[in-house]
Amino acid sequence: MLKNVVLLALPGVAPFEFGVVCEVFGIDRSDTGGPAFDFTIATADPGPVTTSLGYDMVITTGLEVAAHADLIAVPAHRINDIDPRYLEVIRQAEARGAWVLSVCSGAFALAEAGILEGRRATTHWMHADLLAARFPGTQVDPDVLFVEDRKVVTSAGTAAGIDAALHIVRKEHGAAATNVIARRMVVPPQRDGGQSQYIEQPVKAECADSFAAVAEWMLENLAEDLTVDQLARRALMSSRTFARRFRADMGTTPAAWLNRQRLIRAQQLLEQTDHGLETIAQETGFGTAAVMRHHFIKVLQTSPQAYRRAFGARLAS
Repeated sequence: MLKNVVLLALPGVAPFEFGVVCEVFGIDRSDTGGPAFDFTIATADPGPVTTSLGYDMVITTGLEVAAHADLIAVPAHRINDIDPRYLEVIRQAEARGAWVLSVCSGAFALAEAGILEGRRATTHWMHADLLAARFPGTQVDPDVLFVEDRKVVTSAGTAAGIDAALHIVRKEHGAAATNVIARRMVVPPQRDGGQSQYIEQPVKAECADSFAAVAEWMLENLAEDLTVDQLARRALMSSRTFARRFRADMGTTPAAWLNRQRLIRAQQLLEQTDHGLETIAQETGFGTAAVMRHHFIKVLQTSPQAYRRAFGARLAS
């Protein structure tokens, strides 16, 4: 289980992306049922580290603490002239099977270290072409929030780092622990959609209140057979307008969003109850255990039974 997390503070580190990793992994949330990680911030030369905003952070711990980390996190940083000592830490972590996470332009350090060769990866859409050009052996996908490829997780800009970090927590500690962190951060535990909705698009003045109300109603009625026509009527729109505006505001289709929420709820029930699979499938709207299993394998790459063995037992212990 993920326990020891080391955050690398490279010169030119971006404070927001740095703070994302600190917020997810650096706070003890055991008092509310969440995880507590052994969290350390490290740099090659302990002392002042210049940030991308021009001020310094004082980091007192050297890179030797990274030798046995379960996760090495690399936030956005100045992408040129990366100190080879950081690259060696990243290589060693990947070689021993530890998680490696990058946020935004942190992907360039992973690529420079050679661990993105032959892997899928992403970064901020503004840097995607440069990453692909510099490292042609990496399959760069600019239209996703994050990518996991064999325990190497790369994320897009800023807030996508939250999605990527919570993904790792979910894989190691389960949905319930992830929800505790997300609730404290006041963010969704799992988002759909990709970066394309943010590229060269005008900023919306506000998200329609009708979608917030409909989404809440959907969550309260997951067990029902919900259709776009039914949801559109609740939002006082035509079905076509509802589907188009839902995707524009929520970043995904109504069906995909609903399916994701059903999966999250099923994960919670598998962790926290001893209900049978057929019962959980009915309560979450999948209808049958076979259909629920199909969606678990497609999205989570595991079966409901295997998920319960991994995370239900931990809850009981």
